[in-house]
Amino acid sequence: MYEILIVVYLLVAIALIGLVLIQHGKGADMGAAFGAGASATVFGSSGTGNFLTKTTTVLATIFFVLSIVLGNYSAGSKKVDAWDDLSVPVTEQVEPKKDDTSDIPVGN
Repeated sequence: MYEILIVVYLLVAIALIGLVLIQHGKGADMGAAFGAGASATVFGSSGTGNFLTKTTTVLATIFFVLSIVLGNYSAGSKKVDAWDDLSVPVTEQVEPKKDDTSDIPVGN
């Protein structure tokens, strides 16, 4: 369930970024003089403002709701960490070294 919500969250975020970049700003009137204003007729006579504004509002609402749901979902899960329980120390067994002095050649 968590993975599905993450995928939907990423898709909504990418769509929201795309819609914000598509929208015309307040200074878009000068850009319309160079041919950018002709694309507004695709969305009807009212232009893209109303359609894109409503779609951006819906996507932003979905984005914030998913943020809260994912935050609550991840806060409720407890992660098991090896560093949480340090009450019993781990000891290492070391074998004593053998006396290997008999292997040394003596030149007599």
